[in-house]
Amino acid sequence: MCDGKGRPVWLYLTVGQVSDFRGADVLLADLPDETEEVIGDRACDSNRIRRILVEQNITVCIPPKKNRKSKPPYDWHLCKKRRLIENMFAKLKDRRRVATRYDRCAHTFLSAIHIAATFIFWLRE
Repeated sequence: MCDGKGRPVWLYLTVGQVSDFRGADVLLADLPDETEEVIGDRACDSNRIRRILVEQNITVCIPPKKNRKSKPPYDWHLCKKRRLIENMFAKLKDRRRVATRYDRCAHTFLSAIHIAATFIFWLRE
């Protein structure tokens, strides 16, 4: 999860074979109160996630999956802001240790990600 400036705010590491839904559940449970909009990718497209966000009066901007029968509308112009999170991941992967996942243990790998995220957070204003 990143803020409006593309700085990492909350990170959650899942197992490689786990769907994005599990990670989304954890991140959506800890949304700050001042959250106005959530922009996600197609992997997070589910009625349950949309319902949770609408109940909290948060604007949902998640493009529907290609195989979805009833495609809910979304703001295409707002969805262009997804570049912020994509750029955040690209900056995390600029660190060779994170990009190639040198660490075998998940807690050590997540620690390396947190160190890289700290640098990104403080260097980007």
